[in-house]
Amino acid sequence: AGVDAAGEVHALGENVTGFKTGERVMARGHGCFAEYVLVDAALATHVPPRFSWEEAAAIPISFVTAWEALVQFGRLQAGETLLVAGASSGSGVACVQAGKYLGAKVIGVSGSREKLAKLCAIGLDAGICARGTDFSAEILAATGGKGVDLAVNLIGGTAFAACQKALADFGRLAVVGYVDGAMNANIDLEAVHGRRLQIFGISNAQLSLAARAEATRGFNRDFLPGLASGAITPVVDRVFSFADLPAAKAHVEAGAHLGKVIIRLD
Repeated sequence: AGVDAAGEVHALGENVTGFKTGERVMARGHGCFAEYVLVDAALATHVPPRFSWEEAAAIPISFVTAWEALVQFGRLQAGETLLVAGASSGSGVACVQAGKYLGAKVIGVSGSREKLAKLCAIGLDAGICARGTDFSAEILAATGGKGVDLAVNLIGGTAFAACQKALADFGRLAVVGYVDGAMNANIDLEAVHGRRLQIFGISNAQLSLAARAEATRGFNRDFLPGLASGAITPVVDRVFSFADLPAAKAHVEAGAHLGKVIIRLD
């Protein structure tokens, strides 16, 4: 368990370049709830000096996912409008922050007004409080009837139709998660066809190492400078000790978090 981590380089494999033992790195990997983790060098990034271990551990999977959804496939441009449905999750907060960094107007959807208020304090332009309802009318009202250029759906099937209806002409819709457990949704094919909409998925499940490495390079190029400069600061919700891992999982599964929940090996 655990898909990303931050720590010191303990040892290097053959032909590994660009890293030295003792350096601080953050990376995606498998089995990261462990004292020692084997990661591919192509998926590792040096930790900017300004970040604590906890902040560094909050970066890799969330911000690489944000890069794939917003840049690689979403093609988000400065001046466009981004919708993040499920804005309080780890990847959701990263999408909000990265979208603002790219110069977009960002609208977030969450079931918690308190979480939306906290997101507005770090740059969210507008928050829509909704849970299991069609929020598209509110999105259209917030955009003067135009709709959004890119919608990132981290909620799942219950939010799909609303995200599609909230799109502007030539809009793009990223399906990133399904925390609601709803794996099926209705697609308005007439709207997809007539308004030239694009729908795509973001998942690490079937990616080759080369594709994962490309995403890491893209993150390093487009988002790491903003993180290193202080333009973006990852949001850490809570830090749990490894002994409290069951409580940390329960906290996440209850949807009580805003941003990333970190496990620290004491």
